[in-house]
Amino acid sequence: MTNNDARTLLRRMLDAAIAAADPATVLARHLPEKPAGRCIVLGAGKSAASMARAVELAWPDVDLSGVVVTRYGHSVPTDRIEVREASHPVPDSAGAEAARDILALARSANPEDLVLALISGGGSALMTLPAPPLTPEDKAKVNQLLLTSGMAIEDMNKVRRRLSLIKGGGLARAVGAARLVTLAISDVPGDDPAAIASGPTVPDPTADEDLSHLVARLGPSLPAPARDILLAPTPAKPVFPVDYRMIATPQMSLEAAAEVARAAGVTPLLLGDALEGEARELGVVMAGMARAVATHGTPVAAPAVLLSGGETTVTIGDRKPGRGGRNTEYLLSLALALNGHPRIHALAADTDGIDGTEDAAGALIGPDTLDRARATGPDDPRKMLWAHDSYTLFDAIGDLIRTGPTLTNVNDFRAVLVL
Repeated sequence: MTNNDARTLLRRMLDAAIAAADPATVLARHLPEKPAGRCIVLGAGKSAASMARAVELAWPDVDLSGVVVTRYGHSVPTDRIEVREASHPVPDSAGAEAARDILALARSANPEDLVLALISGGGSALMTLPAPPLTPEDKAKVNQLLLTSGMAIEDMNKVRRRLSLIKGGGLARAVGAARLVTLAISDVPGDDPAAIASGPTVPDPTADEDLSHLVARLGPSLPAPARDILLAPTPAKPVFPVDYRMIATPQMSLEAAAEVARAAGVTPLLLGDALEGEARELGVVMAGMARAVATHGTPVAAPAVLLSGGETTVTIGDRKPGRGGRNTEYLLSLALALNGHPRIHALAADTDGIDGTEDAAGALIGPDTLDRARATGPDDPRKMLWAHDSYTLFDAIGDLIRTGPTLTNVNDFRAVLVL
């Protein structure tokens, strides 16, 4: 298999992973029985618009109305469900306005109505309604602190739920006696409904947890109203009925990629959909595993591909960062640790098409990555890793993957191919 063949196979695996989470093909089979009356559709996330369109196509004869909010540039045309756009990952006023309208529609539901909630990754930032006395400016500051904290996504969501009127079951409480069904696309390790978009339609499992250790980690820049809410005594965990249907998950996408590998005569090894930690540290660990495959045939014999998902973190610290995302940082660390190994190629990308805040989904590496980077790049690759400037390096050598918004999101997809 040539270098070009390896890159083509890796890209085909990514495409299969994304296709397995496309609402146009997976949503309809999870819809509940059609309601006799009206159906109010509410939703938030990077996939919200494509999910809304899929509902419209599946139910042309149902009285549909409602509002969903998605990230700027992720909208698609709809006829009966209104699609709004807002900022991600840092919330803005458009997201707050959409959240107010979504909550108002939920409260307007009658007992005979069906409320269909379309929830996907990114919904936490896109559907923001701060708990009083927190202001939108306070909430934006909290989100910025969370994004640069290096905190695990599970802990970020504990904070977000506590500071919101709509997360942590707030939307479900607003629905009242109407029937509520949630269709969700998971972007979180373990597919925890309370973590997907911070769980607007499920009870908050950490409602009574002491969050003082997270307050300390966020530091003195945390706005005082947020600090007071997070440290205040909390009631017992809420309980209410839940009809929650997972229509796409990271594991499903990994399995779809594995089928592509098998068809090409490559043995897939699924390492799990919940690999977390610092992106650069995971790069070193994965390099060690890939070398073991290449040298010793363990834990699987080559040709093989190591597949994994989950969300790593990038801790910025005090220095001003360059341009990059967690997937390109992981890949640059992996390339440095492999040091041009002649038989190892890799791809990493965010399945929503946006790695962090950049315009690329991720990138590819191969045996010649470092040589080409040193020949054409603006700086030494190791210095660029520590400056969090991985996007700049991969852009300079033409190895970024640009899919555009995929209109779905099952978190990060990583594949390390050993020939």
